[in-house]
Amino acid sequence: MQRDLQLDNWTAVCSLDEIVPDTGVCALLNGRQVAVFRVGDAAPRVFAIDNHDPISDAAVLSRGLVGSIGERIVVASPIYKQHFDLQSGECLEAPAQSVASYPARIDGGRVWVAA
Repeated sequence: MQRDLQLDNWTAVCSLDEIVPDTGVCALLNGRQVAVFRVGDAAPRVFAIDNHDPISDAAVLSRGLVGSIGERIVVASPIYKQHFDLQSGECLEAPAQSVASYPARIDGGRVWVAA
């Protein structure tokens, strides 16, 4: 469930090189913890979702394992291993427990998130 945001509200989170490929980092944006993921190395893409895992009630999604299920790029929560789609924030095992997703982009070697 991508948040309805004004796209002029972009924040530079970090340098792309500061995120190891296929891992995530946590950023504090407008008082929210946002999990920011870099997927791939040669042609990297970035994604951003809430860092709060609603199932374990812990701020841990940025520490989860990145992978794929079919065509979907997901992160597995490090607590109970539910999978969250990095594009939509949907929890594959419990859609009612989905998290917000945010627009993310790479520009000038930096990772930007609109949150």
